[in-house]
Amino acid sequence: MIFRFEQMIPLPLLEQDTAGSEVWEADSLLLEQGKSYVIEAPSGRGKTSLLSVMYGIRTDYQGDVFLDGRNIKSFTMREWSALRKKRLSIIFQGLELFDDLSTLENIQLKNNITGHVSNERIGELAHALGMEPYLHRLAGILSFGQQQRVAIIRALVQPFDFLLADECFSHMDKENTLKAYQLIQHECEMRKAGLVLTSLNETELPDIDVKLNL
Repeated sequence: MIFRFEQMIPLPLLEQDTAGSEVWEADSLLLEQGKSYVIEAPSGRGKTSLLSVMYGIRTDYQGDVFLDGRNIKSFTMREWSALRKKRLSIIFQGLELFDDLSTLENIQLKNNITGHVSNERIGELAHALGMEPYLHRLAGILSFGQQQRVAIIRALVQPFDFLLADECFSHMDKENTLKAYQLIQHECEMRKAGLVLTSLNETELPDIDVKLNL
C-alpha cells in the first residue's frame, strides 16, 4: 500500500503560510507501507486534516492523492468501507469512544466485525498497556490518558496495512508513551504495515524511519 500526494493541500490551509512544510510544499510525497513516519507540527497546521484525507473522511483539498496508483476521489463508499475494515486503521485525536460502553466493549466494536483477534489477545494487549484492571469499567469515567490507551488497543485489534495515529500519546507520561509506542511498532512490524503518527512536539521515539515537518 502506497499513498502518493501530488501538490495536495487542504483548502483551509491555502490562506496560511506553509513555507518550510515538507508535506504541503512538496510537489510529490510518498508514504509507503512498511515504513514509520512522524508528522510534527503545532496546532492548526493540518495534521488531523492529512490523516482525515488518507482515511477518506475529508475531500476538501487541492491537488491529488493516489492510493496504489488510483486517485482516492474515485473510490466509492463501499470501497472506503472495505479499506477501513481490512487495510486502514485509525486512532482519532478525539478518540471516538462510547462513554456508556465498557473499555472491553469499545475495543470489541471493530473486532466483532472482523473477528481478527481472540478475546485472549485483547486481554494481552490490555495487560501490556496496564488497562486489564479497567476492561469492565465504563470508558466515560477513565482519564483521557487511559482512554487513549483504549483507543490504541481498539485500533490494533483490526487488520491493517496502514495505521494512522493522531496525537495518540498527548495525555500520557513518558513511561506509558514508550510502552504504547513499542506495542504499536511491534504490531506494525509483525504485519509489515505502515505507521503515520502525528505529534505536536518534537518526538523522542526510537526507530522512526522518516520525520516530516508540517
